[in-house]
Amino acid sequence: MKITVLISRILLGFLYLVFGLDYFLHFIPYQPLHTGNAGAFIAGLKGTGYFYPMQKVIQIMGGVSLLINLYAPFSAVVLFPISLNVLLFHTFLVPSGWLMGVTLVVPNLLLGYGYRGYYRGMFTARAVV
Repeated sequence: MKITVLISRILLGFLYLVFGLDYFLHFIPYQPLHTGNAGAFIAGLKGTGYFYPMQKVIQIMGGVSLLINLYAPFSAVVLFPISLNVLLFHTFLVPSGWLMGVTLVVPNLLLGYGYRGYYRGMFTARAVV
C-alpha cells in the first residue's frame, strides 16, 4: 500500500500543480473553448471573478503539498471535490475527456484509503466538545 500511496500522491500532486499553474502561465496549448452547457458552466465560474483563480490557487497549493508530502492527508481531502467535479464535468458535459476525470479521482480515492487512519476523527457521529 505504501507504493500505491506514493505513486498516487506524486501523480495527483503533479497533475494539480501543472494544471493549476497553467491557468496563470498559459503554457499548455488548448483546442477551441467549450461550447453549449460546458461553455456556459466554465463562463459562469470565470464570470464570478474570484472562483476560478481561487480554485487554481488551491490546486497549486494542494499539488505542492502532495509532492513534498506536507499535510498530504489534508490536501487529499481538500482536492477531492475538485477531482470529483472534473470527473462529472467530463462525464456529463464533455464526455470525450472522461479519462482526465478518472485520472484524478482514482488516485484521490486511493489516497483516501491509504490515509484512512488520519480521517477517523472526521467521521465521529457525535462530537463532544
